[in-house]
Amino acid sequence: MKSSSTVVLLAAIALASCSSTPPAPEQPPTVKADKPFVAAGSIEMQLDGGDYAIRASTDEHVRITFAGNTGNATADLTATGTHANLTVKDTPHNNFRSTIEVPATADITIHLTGGNLEIGAITGNKDIDSKAGNVTISVPNANDYGTVDAAVKVGNLDAGPFGKSDSGLAPQLKWSGPGKYKLTANLGAGNLEMKH
Repeated sequence: MKSSSTVVLLAAIALASCSSTPPAPEQPPTVKADKPFVAAGSIEMQLDGGDYAIRASTDEHVRITFAGNTGNATADLTATGTHANLTVKDTPHNNFRSTIEVPATADITIHLTGGNLEIGAITGNKDIDSKAGNVTISVPNANDYGTVDAAVKVGNLDAGPFGKSDSGLAPQLKWSGPGKYKLTANLGAGNLEMKH
């Protein structure tokens, strides 16, 4: 009887010490990688879970900034000629944020394991794949695109300037226009929004 109560007491102490652990401190934005890169090149990104903002840089660079709870997250960026590869990995499970700046004209391919993704006004082809979370894509001019192919397995699809909204199981959008760029977006579960 004594040994079992000791085990219960030790378990309670262990749980209490876990729950009283303070959250990881907020880190101010820190540049993790920065390389010059040509306009109109292609950039492929493999992103571990977190909140990401992709936006146009004020110069011809690819630049990655971490903020929030950065934990042991790392950024690996390589750029050769007209192609760049970015990998962000080992992100913590809560409150990890990253801003990724790319040239204002660039083709981007993004594979996100989960979280929130906001893509700013970047001219070029876009191929987005996210397992779960919320994806927002800025579309200043729908006529820049020739084809749009978007689907959500479970959740909401708000096509905004492409004129269709749907929700529930497997909402999807196929749209054709006069432009030269292609937009493909696939989301497992969550909300996919395209907006002006």
